[in-house]
Amino acid sequence: MTKLAQWLCGVAILGAIWAVLTMGALGLELPSSCQEVLWPLPAYLLVSAGCYALGMVGYRVATFQDCEEAARELQSQIQEARADLARKGLRF
Repeated sequence: MTKLAQWLCGVAILGAIWAVLTMGALGLELPSSCQEVLWPLPAYLLVSAGCYALGMVGYRVATFQDCEEAARELQSQIQEARADLARKGLRF
């Protein structure tokens, strides 16, 4: 099962539980304080997930590491490719 399918299954299960609790399909009588929290819960979770994602992107950008050895290797490969193309008659 792919990661997307796992996430979709999890969201579907949570959505079904939320719908059952808010619509009263099981006949449960929840207190009004629980109902007040339960109705906007998906919006709160969506905002929380967005904040988490934004924070993780910011953290990854802040701790990004340069790979100087890989950069030197790539530059040498570029020089080899240019030399090979120059031998074949291509001018830069």
